[in-house]
Amino acid sequence: MEFPAPGVVIRPLQHRDLTQIAQLHQSETEPGLDIEEWFGLVRRASWLPWQRVSQAYVGEVNGEILGYILVLPVNESRTTWRVQQIVVAPGHLYSLGSQLIRHCLECCWEARMWLAEVEEQARDTIALCRQNGFQPLAHLTTWVIPAPVLLALQEHSPSLPNLYPIGNVDAPLLYQLENAAMPPQIRQVYDWGVQDFRHNPLIKFWHHSQLFLSQRQEITGYVYETQRKAAIASFHLLLQRVKDDQGATHQLQLTVHPAYTWLYPEMIAQVAQIVARHRPLAKTQDTLTLVSADYQPEREDYLEKIGAMRAGQKILLARSVWHKVRETKPVLEGLQLSRVLSSLQPAQKPVPGRIEAEPE
Repeated sequence: MEFPAPGVVIRPLQHRDLTQIAQLHQSETEPGLDIEEWFGLVRRASWLPWQRVSQAYVGEVNGEILGYILVLPVNESRTTWRVQQIVVAPGHLYSLGSQLIRHCLECCWEARMWLAEVEEQARDTIALCRQNGFQPLAHLTTWVIPAPVLLALQEHSPSLPNLYPIGNVDAPLLYQLENAAMPPQIRQVYDWGVQDFRHNPLIKFWHHSQLFLSQRQEITGYVYETQRKAAIASFHLLLQRVKDDQGATHQLQLTVHPAYTWLYPEMIAQVAQIVARHRPLAKTQDTLTLVSADYQPEREDYLEKIGAMRAGQKILLARSVWHKVRETKPVLEGLQLSRVLSSLQPAQKPVPGRIEAEPE
């Protein structure tokens, strides 16, 4: 006699599941996140007062893990979450993948908006997201600036007199810059606030210690406009520390105000000089990567003009979630006080008592 197979069990990720998840990654064509390194970082950061802690769930069938999903909040208010990664065994993408996504939509009660970045070649993953209510929001292009172009940019002397390092005191300026650089439909999805650009000193120390262990260095800065008293551009550079005789790939996040697009050559030249200053021996082999969206045509035109190469394209998908709240009637309405008070009335008219007071 055969017992019926149990259903899918979706539960949080545990350390004993890392071996089976590594096997799922081997069958995946696109490179993914190092889940073991991520799990160790989350375990070490669990005691910190950090609101942006990611969550991971696995889909288990008959004791075998056939898929997992990794999600994390985007902002401090936890109203917007991102599907960082979803990996499902072949043949179970639409069934188990949909259950994993819907489990996250139901468990994360704070989330009102969900984001997902999917490679354009991953048609099955895009179809899975579209099946679960995600709609295309923007197209993201990854650019690679090769070493010869980076060397040519270093010869240009940037004119940035008001370039300052980023601190917590500059959070309102960066918040205004991000709002100005994004279209309204994308700005409301991310739902950023001023607190998203501030960093707890303890969290910042832990973050820099992790960068030091992974041989990376973070350099940030912004350009201040004195007349408008606002930030008009900012950059976030992640330098990769390897041997001086080897080439490295550095990551750049660049934000420029739409009214100051002439700052693109100046900012890229400034970053190129920073790379040459920190890695003088291997500057002929280093490359720089950055991302542009389809609502930033000036950036894409400039990158094509200097000879940058397209390394990949992603689709930014988004969907909204509204959790239904059960409607309850007030307690006083259920008591029906009119009937209760009528039952407390005496059955007969009261008989007047004896008057003890003496007349005047």
